[in-house]
Amino acid sequence: MKFLEYTPLDRINDFLREINLGERTIEGSLEAYSCKHTGTDKRLSLSLENEILDYLGKSSDTDSSPVEFLLSRSSRKTLIYLVLTLYHMYPDYDLSAVKAHQFFTEESWDTFKQIFETYMLEASKEWIETYGGSSLLETLYKALDEVVNLSECEIYSYNPDSDADPLLEKGAIWSFSFFFYNRKLKRVVSFSFCCLSNLVGDGFLADNLCYEDGEIFDNMDM
Repeated sequence: MKFLEYTPLDRINDFLREINLGERTIEGSLEAYSCKHTGTDKRLSLSLENEILDYLGKSSDTDSSPVEFLLSRSSRKTLIYLVLTLYHMYPDYDLSAVKAHQFFTEESWDTFKQIFETYMLEASKEWIETYGGSSLLETLYKALDEVVNLSECEIYSYNPDSDADPLLEKGAIWSFSFFFYNRKLKRVVSFSFCCLSNLVGDGFLADNLCYEDGEIFDNMDM
């Protein structure tokens, strides 16, 4: 997977780097990759392929949606590209717990739009105040369309367990990761966004849980 530089994504990334909303901060990142194996990608790709095949071999329900989807080699290849993208996004994070067939779900643009408009409402207001003109979602749509041609894209969400979520390690209150994959272009854009508590970062919670010696027992009968 090779990281690709695209100017349309830069402006949005600059804005989403850190949006301070007082008690919480919104962060987001867009990254584009070409689906060409580099470095250790081939070895990791083979390992992931074997992992999925092993899962299929142990599954008795071949009519279930996940299993039926993974019977297709092209579908397995797609999921492997998505996992490889995660590895490049978080090179210092241990993603050994990632199970491609468990954590990725195919989505529609409408589903993504609903989640974005709900959770990024305040960020969108900040965008309008800063730039005016087109909304954050409209700007995002145009940028994605320019890079991966959304009409030809498959959209996936990444919904991991806690031990396979790099964003939870940062103390995220909520987090989302989406992947926009164009099979023809062999290109994928990842979009992750999350909300972090500034109270935790400022030591607010710790301060409120600390007492001087004996203070916690002042109002207790001993």
